Amino acid sequence: MEIHNIPDLFSNKLRLAVMVSLVSGEKSFQELKKVTNASDGNLGAQLLKLENEKYIESTKSFFNRKPRTTYKITELGTTLLNEYVDLLERVIHGAGKKDNM
Repeated sequence: MEIHNIPDLFSNKLRLAVMVSLVSGEKSFQELKKVTNASDGNLGAQLLKLENEKYIESTKSFFNRKPRTTYKITELGTTLLNEYVDLLERVIHGAGKKDNM
């Protein structure tokens, strides 16, 4: 992955926050809302985009007779997020080497 080929889905702060949140494990919609401080509508729209691209997957169930949706990062999402983080590290370290010359 090169700097000019960063997936568009990582260019949004909320989507990136969701992805990073899910690295530590499955989260409910309410947990993601609390972590990201996003509105229901905005979070729902960004989750749908991530799910449509197969970066995350959702599971719908009932908890205490109330509907509950949980999300987890997919293998593809994990791979792409790791590649993105590796790219950022290379850019940062590369910039540091140029500054020291």
